[in-house]
Amino acid sequence: MSRVRVHNFSISLDGYGTGEGQSLDQPFGHAGTRLHQWFFGTRTFREMQGAEGGSTGVDDAVARAWGEGIGAEIMGRRKFGPQQGPWEDHDWTGWWGANPPFHTPVFVLTHHPRPSVEMDGGTTFHFVDGTPHEVLHRAREAAGGLDVRIGGGPSTVRAFLAADLVDHLHVVVVPIVLGRGERLWDGLEGLEERFQVESVMTPSGVTHVTFTRP
Repeated sequence: MSRVRVHNFSISLDGYGTGEGQSLDQPFGHAGTRLHQWFFGTRTFREMQGAEGGSTGVDDAVARAWGEGIGAEIMGRRKFGPQQGPWEDHDWTGWWGANPPFHTPVFVLTHHPRPSVEMDGGTTFHFVDGTPHEVLHRAREAAGGLDVRIGGGPSTVRAFLAADLVDHLHVVVVPIVLGRGERLWDGLEGLEERFQVESVMTPSGVTHVTFTRP
């Protein structure tokens, strides 16, 4: 069976995966870009932007694993955009422009479904309501035997971890303290007992922690 994976999920020292006060101009709230500075300098990120150069060290190596063997993604609504409640703007198609980086079917969790949106480059957003098990079943069917990535945000990753559906989790611990926002680990006491855990610190100052199901 295909695996369920989480990659490049940055959290602060106090466990927050996003800051407070998300808006159109601040997708990560008051955290700004601080959780992801380690990623922006990598060759992987620069290639995603159509640019050359970038670092090729450990940060880039782990970042690059994000796309290998992925056939579908699941994300929460607040990763797709800042709107809440019934959809008032069907013209909004996410933070990423006309050609999002996913290039697969993407299942957006929402209590307010809307018609699917087909984008350039092979990305199609499907807006679905269901339990983690139900949505994962749909994503696996769409993935055609490839793996399914859980893209975030924190509440979505936490829900799939709580349901014991994640096979590989890559968390990047960034040495900042946010103090407020949305935490990843709440309610997941003893999570490490399900996985083999490894960690490595890189010159950028972050620590990559991987949880892999034996």
